[in-house]
Amino acid sequence: MSRFIHRCLRPASAALTLGSVAGGAYAADVAASQHQDSAKPGDKRHVAAKAEHKAVTQQHAPSSATQGSATQLASAQTTPQQEGVQAKGVEHIHVIGHPFNTMHASNDMGRLPQDVMHTAQTIDVVPRELIKQQNAKSLDEALRNVPGITASVGEGAGGLNGDQFLIRGFPAQNDIYEDGLRDFGVYSRDSFNYDSVNVIKGPSSQVFGNGTTGGAINVVTKTPTVNNHYNVDFSGGSADYFRGTVDINQRINDTTAFRIEGLGASNNVVGRDHVWDHRWGIAPSIAFGLGTKTTVVLQVTHETDNSVPDYGMPVVKARGSAYGRPISEYGVPRENWYGKRQDHNHTDDTMETLRLKHIFNDHLTFHNDTRFGEYSRNFEASKLACGAQCVNALNSGNYGAGSILRNTNGSVPLPYKQNSWSFQDVASLQADFKTGFLRHQVVTGVDMEYVHDSRHQDTYEGVSIKNPTPTANMLNPNPDNVPDAMVRRVSARANSMPDIAGIGKKPSSRGYGFDTGIFLYDQIWFTKWASIKGGFRWDRWQSNYRVYGLENLPNNPDRSFPQTKNTFNPTASLILTPTKWQTIYFTYASSTTPTGMYVTSGAVPVRPGRQGGVDTRPQKARLYEVGSKFSLLHDRLGATISLFRLDKDNALTTDPVSNSTINTGAQQRNQGMELSVGGMILPGWNITATYALYDPKTSPNGGGKMHNQIQYVPHNQATLWSAYEAFPGKPWNFTIGGGLTWRQGVYLNNDNTSKVPANLDFDSVISHRFGRHWVASLNGYNLANRLNYNSLFAGYATPAPGRTFLGRLTMDY
Repeated sequence: MSRFIHRCLRPASAALTLGSVAGGAYAADVAASQHQDSAKPGDKRHVAAKAEHKAVTQQHAPSSATQGSATQLASAQTTPQQEGVQAKGVEHIHVIGHPFNTMHASNDMGRLPQDVMHTAQTIDVVPRELIKQQNAKSLDEALRNVPGITASVGEGAGGLNGDQFLIRGFPAQNDIYEDGLRDFGVYSRDSFNYDSVNVIKGPSSQVFGNGTTGGAINVVTKTPTVNNHYNVDFSGGSADYFRGTVDINQRINDTTAFRIEGLGASNNVVGRDHVWDHRWGIAPSIAFGLGTKTTVVLQVTHETDNSVPDYGMPVVKARGSAYGRPISEYGVPRENWYGKRQDHNHTDDTMETLRLKHIFNDHLTFHNDTRFGEYSRNFEASKLACGAQCVNALNSGNYGAGSILRNTNGSVPLPYKQNSWSFQDVASLQADFKTGFLRHQVVTGVDMEYVHDSRHQDTYEGVSIKNPTPTANMLNPNPDNVPDAMVRRVSARANSMPDIAGIGKKPSSRGYGFDTGIFLYDQIWFTKWASIKGGFRWDRWQSNYRVYGLENLPNNPDRSFPQTKNTFNPTASLILTPTKWQTIYFTYASSTTPTGMYVTSGAVPVRPGRQGGVDTRPQKARLYEVGSKFSLLHDRLGATISLFRLDKDNALTTDPVSNSTINTGAQQRNQGMELSVGGMILPGWNITATYALYDPKTSPNGGGKMHNQIQYVPHNQATLWSAYEAFPGKPWNFTIGGGLTWRQGVYLNNDNTSKVPANLDFDSVISHRFGRHWVASLNGYNLANRLNYNSLFAGYATPAPGRTFLGRLTMDY
């Protein structure tokens, strides 16, 4: 069992550190901490055994007032992949002091062996307990706790309204990972099998390869443990919301276990007419060799989603406004949905994963992670616009006379079917050794990935460029006012296809991307408290897009856009650990994003070189960051402060009129400060708070002065969540909590001619535990029923759900 304790050899401290745990065990933890601080080298194994007994005992104790309450031991977050993975030199044992203090959380990747506190980069962790307290049901909802992340509808030409995030203002649609491997799908990810969500801020090409300009999102999933565990959860509430999940973990023998999570959900959206979502998912996994030197985890994750795409409200400048604004800001009802009944988004996404970890000895550890993914999508949506008639109605106040334009066959997105598959394998070796008085931790490996995508666009039988889809009334839209012939999908025709610059009128595309990456970095300790880390990653990126279909005429030929690009990205850090509870660091990092990299999530092909007279060379990003991390109050409270500057060259943007990808050679820069704190400030009282201050600038016309604000990036952003557990263990126990999410208003384009106002959400939770195994809770969202916008694009913004209440009943054995 001792293998379940984080056992690390770290030169930053010559003493063992055993963090405190939460709730009523606080006094015992202080005593244990004092004992271990004074322990002699010969006492280390004894302390480790006591620590293990304590962790195992409390891990199986029933949690109090609510799932994820302050009395849950954070080490319960540990997965089979999180065993001793820190630099070796002096034995270091840590038990996470509190689930909301994520400083000692593992990064869950062989390529990032240090914990959060000792990684020289800003890492925001949304822990399992916070996801449970907030009843966060999707990746999007979990990331509301992370400053600097905004959601966009996606590129208009591709109709990509799955999870499309921006980190620090830069696109991250190709930077979503699950257990360290890339998730290439374009879909809305559910959280039913999430253990935690990590956001690694800033360029991280040395770890993840090409991309990651603003950062990377890594989802840590639930995996089998040797402890039997059974959980069933039901939720219901506003807007016909129903959701059920099951989580069964069954021990097979001392080293083998099986786990399966399941999901079924159906809901409408409060404050949005005709918008609904039905989904189901399943995630079985089996683990072999738990607690041994060789661990193997096999996992399958599948999600099916049927939903209505919501492009929200078109943005227009009217009634003397200085900026373009969503029409709901002029008094148009927020409930109005301007699509047609046939709009739909059907996705099927499956990933099969094999993860292997082998510990040769105290100095050498090998990881190999492999994934095969299949993704399919059938999509049809109405892209909206506010034309002259709409503007006149807004100016006159006669909204009933206004109309909203729906997309025609001459615009995008057209209905399409998409099928993709991917393969990735990452092999890494971690070596811990000494050369003279220097201590090293070296990580090296190979990362290979291949992704293939095919897409075919249809058109509508009764619609052409000259005969558009009927408009929707601005005040009383009717999704059924479209004749059948105008929504019957047929094969594409030349008179109904958009003519995209550099592409032509082509309904079908097929593309692939193949990347081979080699990475190496070494952390060297000069003293117990001072180290440097340096390394690089070299990638060879090969891709090809082919567009075809309709007549292959001289003025509309089939085309291919191949490219091969070699990229080299170095990184360097200085890391100081003056005490066992503090880390100070400075980091330089870089990343490269070749054109055509977004094979599955790109709107239209973008070829290298020059397209349409503009430069589309690879985008380059550079990060300069200094920061400090703290673990305080006997590891019950963690805090981070960082200052950064992020520069980006050759930034690609999307033209809001033509929806084509363009590059004017823009330089972009975001610099600022981020603060975060999380943990237990008093027994039973937990808190999570973040704040970000940004100065985002761009030169929209290339080569000019950076004076405009980068689209989607606020100057200020903050989150707060706090919960208090009263009378734990008593029949009248309860937990009450709440918080807010605030984002300052943002511009919707780099020209700064349109914007949305600030977002402000107030949420809450109250729960009660019945006996040892049952919890009832009630969550409230957007309690002020404020008009917020949760998905943004240059030409439209989607209102967030209105005031929502969800009741929840959980059985946990």
